[in-house]
Amino acid sequence: MLRLIAWLMAGLVVGGTVWAMDSLWVETARKSITLNGYTRSRAKQTLAAEVDGKVLNVNYDVGQTVGDKPFLEIDPTFVDFQIDQARLTLQKLRLANARATSQRDYLQAEFTRVDRLRKGNVATLAKWEAVEEDLEQAEFALQTTDVEINALALRLQELMERRSRHTLFAPKGWIVVKREVEPGEIITSGVPLGHVVDFTQMVVPLFVTGRQLAIIKELDHLDITVEGEFARGKLNWINPEFDERSRKLAIEMAVIDFKGDVRGGLLTELTIDVPSNGLMVPKASVIKRYDNPNVVIKKDGRTVPVTILDENKEYFIIADTKDLKVGTALAPR
Repeated sequence: MLRLIAWLMAGLVVGGTVWAMDSLWVETARKSITLNGYTRSRAKQTLAAEVDGKVLNVNYDVGQTVGDKPFLEIDPTFVDFQIDQARLTLQKLRLANARATSQRDYLQAEFTRVDRLRKGNVATLAKWEAVEEDLEQAEFALQTTDVEINALALRLQELMERRSRHTLFAPKGWIVVKREVEPGEIITSGVPLGHVVDFTQMVVPLFVTGRQLAIIKELDHLDITVEGEFARGKLNWINPEFDERSRKLAIEMAVIDFKGDVRGGLLTELTIDVPSNGLMVPKASVIKRYDNPNVVIKKDGRTVPVTILDENKEYFIIADTKDLKVGTALAPR
């Protein structure tokens, strides 16, 4: 009680707001408008396989959140056979390469020995040329096996890459909203098998005028309600394309600090103050005597009749009058 008396001595309490005796001013008229939109996912993705085959497992159903497991797995039997065959052939080529290397090293040593004898006029020219030819052929054989090994290694890499495409992953944390495949089905590459959406952050599309957009951009943060629950918003992007029919701009707002259930279609409301015709005076300054409202100018005590056009929690919006200007100090009622 003592605290309330102290407040009343220092000012006025109107509508839950404490007004200081010297803080009643005529202001530029503003009115609150509410922009409505509905939540939706931040992104969507259609899932389709890159290979044909028989579906072995589908690990998620509609409404489930994607985890570490893939969305589905396709039977890899035939590509596994090709991979095993390529590995065996590669092993065979590596053995051939080792044999060719051994043969080349032996002939290299033989050529060195014959070349020394040739310089000492012990070995004949024919012997020297025959050993040189054998060494060259051994080099060619070794190079051939090297090329074949590299080609087969690339082939094996291609098969492994194709094998990885028999497992179809969806982004982790996304939610399945449509599933169009069952285990045992034979699928074709490129055909949609499911749809997932990203609800890690909800977004709300809105359509605003240029003036409304300018006000939104100036706000430090956006206070919004989602299905009646308080949350905060953040401006994601602005589409600079102008809609000729609605004469508005499309924007997207991200929802943050929301504690409720996350899903699409939640009514989201953003309330902002926009300039309005007339002036705005605190309710604490308006005297409604005999239904003829008026205010008193603090400086000279003059009483000025006002015409109330609208109101909000703390202010009356009044029609323009020559006796009141923006910034005029008013006396409390």
